[in-house]
Amino acid sequence: MPRFSANLSMLFNEHDFLDRFDAAARAGFKGVEYLGPYDHAPDVVAARLKKNGLSQVLFNVPSGDWAKGERGIAVLPDRVEEFRAGVDKAITYAKALGCPQVNCLAGIAPAGVAREELEKAFVGNLKFAAEKLGQAGIRLLIEPINTRDIPGFFLTNTRQGLDLIEKVGSPNLYLQYDIYHMQIMEGDLARTIEANLGRIAHIQLADNPGRREPGTGEINYPFLYDLIDRLGYSGWVGAEYKPNAGTEAGLGWFKPFAGKGSVAA
Repeated sequence: MPRFSANLSMLFNEHDFLDRFDAAARAGFKGVEYLGPYDHAPDVVAARLKKNGLSQVLFNVPSGDWAKGERGIAVLPDRVEEFRAGVDKAITYAKALGCPQVNCLAGIAPAGVAREELEKAFVGNLKFAAEKLGQAGIRLLIEPINTRDIPGFFLTNTRQGLDLIEKVGSPNLYLQYDIYHMQIMEGDLARTIEANLGRIAHIQLADNPGRREPGTGEINYPFLYDLIDRLGYSGWVGAEYKPNAGTEAGLGWFKPFAGKGSVAA
């Protein structure tokens, strides 16, 4: 049976950020993830996790100025030093929160810069981050994202992600497979998951269209739950969607799984 973590950047946002930990635990989640914990001191976030018996499943390496529309800086050749400082910051937080993995958002490709130059910067940054995180016992993930929600995003499909992993050549670089994003960009979800499970360290979900809760759209989630269970996937599945009518009201899909989960390996 899949273990589901609540993405607190989208779920329980009726509450202030730290209170979302309490709400997620009350709803039966055993793990949480979000964009980043960096607005709060590590010990403050760690205390909220401990209070609620929650596992910190995932967060992102610092991804630039989110309010200004940045969605990662790892492909930007002029932001390498900032990226590397962000890796150090992510390690500090991951150690404090007992988080076994962090995700690196590639970023939006800037106009006027050749893709070859952007990929060179991305590969170099991933090599640095994978090694540095590996020394700390933390996995590094990269995530393909659809270009409908984030126009111009650099990393957009599974094949590109796998090719980048091969170019980096690190055993500490994995794929974060977001079912919603990949339904939009490539489809063929079940076969792609099965073929690449060895490189997938984290899965996320939302239904399409609208990035809503499972059961509201075209994706056959009961089939996919059974598939990843049968394949022996041992990671978490992050619920990263926009609730239709408030988080608690839209958790009917989660009731069979509430209370399931354990500390992430």
